[in-house]
Amino acid sequence: MGCGKKHDTGNCVCDILREILDAQEDVVTMECETSCEQSINDLLGEMAPTGKDTVPVLLYCKGNCKPFEGFGAPRNNIGDVMGSFYFRVKDVDKDCCATLELLRDPNDNDDNPKDPVDQKTGNLRTTGICITVDLDCFCHITCLPAIDAFS
Repeated sequence: MGCGKKHDTGNCVCDILREILDAQEDVVTMECETSCEQSINDLLGEMAPTGKDTVPVLLYCKGNCKPFEGFGAPRNNIGDVMGSFYFRVKDVDKDCCATLELLRDPNDNDDNPKDPVDQKTGNLRTTGICITVDLDCFCHITCLPAIDAFS
């Protein structure tokens, strides 16, 4: 999959995130072993429901091409600011602004990982912490295999 099948905004990251969002919202019932297309297919399942509800994504900033880290704090404890390199797509609007939810492993005590490989990913879960980003600021997206992030 190049830049998405259903969307053609001219922004590759935006198109992929829209397609992931469409797939995540449709969860009801490749050639690459790991890719955005394979993760979307795993999320949707071909014959039966998969129990998966999220395609975790990493985004890379234009210019420096470094992984993007988002920050936020739980509503009930704004003093507990945490960062994450891994996100769940919540919304993508017509102008390619996206709402992304930070994904964190509850067993990861490092609130400010310096690199995606420093962040635990074995049990990524939703945090309820959402950020809004302009997808025109990104040049690359990596999709991890689909997971159940609500368990």
